[in-house]
Amino acid sequence: MKIGVLSDTHLDAPTPVFLKQVETAFAGCDVIFHAGDLTDISVLQVFKNKDVYGVHGNMCMTSSRAVLPKRQVIELGGFSFGLAHGDPYRTQVEDFLIHDFPPVDCLVSGHTHTPVCHNLYDVLFMNPGSFSGTGRYGSRGTYGILTLSGTVTGKLFEVA
Repeated sequence: MKIGVLSDTHLDAPTPVFLKQVETAFAGCDVIFHAGDLTDISVLQVFKNKDVYGVHGNMCMTSSRAVLPKRQVIELGGFSFGLAHGDPYRTQVEDFLIHDFPPVDCLVSGHTHTPVCHNLYDVLFMNPGSFSGTGRYGSRGTYGILTLSGTVTGKLFEVA
């Protein structure tokens, strides 16, 4: 099973460019995790053929906040995932998140626009960065793919 991970899209509605990027980036994924700051809930409509899990972030409109939780735990393929946007934390995000969740195999967050994929405390931490490339200094958009086999592994990519 492959899980596509994105965050911080900061869109009021899906655009044709976003749709094309999503189709390319997540073509081989069964499931999508959106780690918040999608802004408007309509952004998730582009994933209509996939199972989608999302959380709201600090920049989300009321439409997203009304439908999406602030954090959630998801069980898939025998593994557990914590999904949160990550606000209000800016530094030591992993230290805060590990205390916000029960024991999980993987913690996924966004908020900082800084892509991260590493193991710490026997947990895989993934922050896919900003899919829309809204990071500092004109950085390119980034996203992640989690692969479930005997373990959970993750890899980061730049948006094409």
